Amino acid sequence: MFLVGLDTTIVNVGLPAIGRGLGIGTRSLEWTVDAYTLVLASLLISSGALADRFGRRRVFQSGLAMFGVASLVCAIAPSAGVLIAARAAQGIGASMLSPVALAIVVNAMPDPRERAQAIGVWASVFGLSMAVGPVTGGALIAGLGWRSVFWINAPVILAALVLSAVFVPESRAQRSQRLDLPGQALLTMVIGVSVGVLIEGPRIGWTSLPALGAYALAAAAAVGFVWVESRRPEPLMDLRLYRSPVFSSAVLGAVAVFVALNVTLLLNTLYLQHTRGWTPLAAGLATLPMAVGATVCAPLSGRMVGRIGPRPPLVLAGGFITVGGLCLVRLDQHTSVLLLLLAYLLIGIGFGFANAPITNAAVSGLPPTRAGVAGAITSTARQLGSALGIAIAGGLVAATTPPGLAHASRPGWLLVATCGLFLLLVAHTSRSKKYTIRPTSQ
Repeated sequence: MFLVGLDTTIVNVGLPAIGRGLGIGTRSLEWTVDAYTLVLASLLISSGALADRFGRRRVFQSGLAMFGVASLVCAIAPSAGVLIAARAAQGIGASMLSPVALAIVVNAMPDPRERAQAIGVWASVFGLSMAVGPVTGGALIAGLGWRSVFWINAPVILAALVLSAVFVPESRAQRSQRLDLPGQALLTMVIGVSVGVLIEGPRIGWTSLPALGAYALAAAAAVGFVWVESRRPEPLMDLRLYRSPVFSSAVLGAVAVFVALNVTLLLNTLYLQHTRGWTPLAAGLATLPMAVGATVCAPLSGRMVGRIGPRPPLVLAGGFITVGGLCLVRLDQHTSVLLLLLAYLLIGIGFGFANAPITNAAVSGLPPTRAGVAGAITSTARQLGSALGIAIAGGLVAATTPPGLAHASRPGWLLVATCGLFLLLVAHTSRSKKYTIRPTSQ
């Protein structure tokens, strides 16, 4: 799980170096990040169903192998096209890891309170990896160049393959779900076209004929997805789950959290390196308060969910992210470094408090035997938020010169604060009593 989260953010701090090395601009750099998150978001649910059917350890190890091979291709990529294609292949491998990891946790912990605390630990690993990615990437780029951010995956992959073979028992659902290929194709189209037009919009024009066609295609695919899923006996995504305000708001909350995180990371990277002339290592180290806040608060959030319910940590998450975003809505070329560090710390604390209650709300919507799909729904929302955050932040500053980047990024910080306010709404819809799990029948 650390590896999946790390590769979502580690590339961010290296984007300027990758751009110089391969001679590419902001839009191609956005695709370097979003090729990974788009494929990951699109395939997570199907991968969870595959794990439930064919065995979680088997799918997990297959994903590790694919992720490792794709990482090596990224490390030797001679052009932007090869790098983007290899990043997409990484996303395929990563989609086989995230839902399976949560399924292992859920099936190993039958007691609701222990499960909530265990998910807090799981979330802390994922949160740590997302937050320390820029720090790790900055250190690697400073010492070994941008290609090292992909070479570093090799030893982690080898260790995970050995450890999973020794310690992870094989498990599968008693009754596995059939693959829903039409639903998968439509979901991929909705996510890919929506994020793609956000990335390419500044270049092609928001009201141009290609953009209008993309809007229509995304809307038609979304309608088609709802129509297909509502009529299949075993849909890719059971739309009945969204009748629950708790489940629906938790999924939207996951999107909001990761929009806020990725807007923060990309704007931080571009602002500090382009506008203020910092090195990749210095820009990565600036996010260290975010990593510390996320690491400390994620397990604390899991314990709070198990003892007093999800509402208090969600309120804390929303409050901290809101204040952190508001700290930078007046960002300029000379903003105090202390204010920057404070804002990153507050956003990191909010990020740490958010993951466990959101994950628990989503998992509680499905029985433990469908844990792979439950984890996949949550992870899909996270990765969709990541892709949207990168696309939105990149669109804000794509055509901006370094001196004007700070002013152009101000709407992004306002968006971060808005995401925090939305989490307060999610907290309002969550259960106020102690967290429990009531399995539902399909």
